[in-house]
Amino acid sequence: MTSFPVRARRVLVVLAAVAVAGCSVTRPAPVKQTFLLDPAAPAAVAKPQPTSVRVGTVNVGAPFRGKGFVSREGELRYESDFYNEFLVPPATMIGELTARALGSAKAFTLVAPASSNTRTDWLLDGFVSSLFVDARAPGKMYAEVAVSYYLFRSDGGSGLPVWSHDYTQRVPLAATTAQAYATALNTAFAQIFADLARDLAAADLPKS
Repeated sequence: MTSFPVRARRVLVVLAAVAVAGCSVTRPAPVKQTFLLDPAAPAAVAKPQPTSVRVGTVNVGAPFRGKGFVSREGELRYESDFYNEFLVPPATMIGELTARALGSAKAFTLVAPASSNTRTDWLLDGFVSSLFVDARAPGKMYAEVAVSYYLFRSDGGSGLPVWSHDYTQRVPLAATTAQAYATALNTAFAQIFADLARDLAAADLPKS
């Protein structure tokens, strides 16, 4: 498996180049790996909202919206990993996972995905401002995720959200590998979705 993050992979590339220089055998190029997140489903809430919601648009900040894994190498330096990436763009994946989690938690009487034409009372949008592995301290790497969710009236209303909340998770990696990063992301999103479902179910929403 290709090492992760970028700093660790560079060391392996240098060592491989030295080894190849000493023989005539050409080594195969690194294999590209793709990952699809599958966080644990949250538990059902005690009492769902007696209304319906559709998960709308989940946007991702420009530095993280590509499929390549992103590592933070310094205070102002980020790098995208060519060999390890998400199977689908993060925005699409996180939107689908959000709808699936809210449906599993039964946070509302009805939860419809963005692709649905079902008419609902509420529309839930999101914005992902952080989605990367923090590799600034070797041996202490973390998956960092930050998502803000906004609940709107589906008919537009005033155009302002009636509810919003920010969620942040920082999960340590068990190893310096792409698989360990994906596993940490699953843990982070599982907690975020559990908190989101609980908070939405308990929110004092205005009558639709």
